[in-house]
Amino acid sequence: MDDFNKHLREALKNNDFKVEYDKKSLRYAIIDIIVGIRIQYNLTQKELAKKLGTTQAVVSRIENGSVNIGIDFLEKLASSFNKSIEIKVA
Repeated sequence: MDDFNKHLREALKNNDFKVEYDKKSLRYAIIDIIVGIRIQYNLTQKELAKKLGTTQAVVSRIENGSVNIGIDFLEKLASSFNKSIEIKVA
């Protein structure tokens, strides 16, 4: 993950990249939470997919940001790990 963060810091120095990244910051934050939960529980994408009733390919697409995540998915994820969802508009 350190390599990714280093790469991201460098990429954010490019203003065009930063503008596009900022437009999707909420999506990236949610992806980071999903990946963090998977790592916290020491699950592979395939194991997480099984727990959520989907496929490893879907989890992969979610984690790489190529699919939009719906509230139903987030609710299922939260309840699967006895967690709750809080939304705050700042």
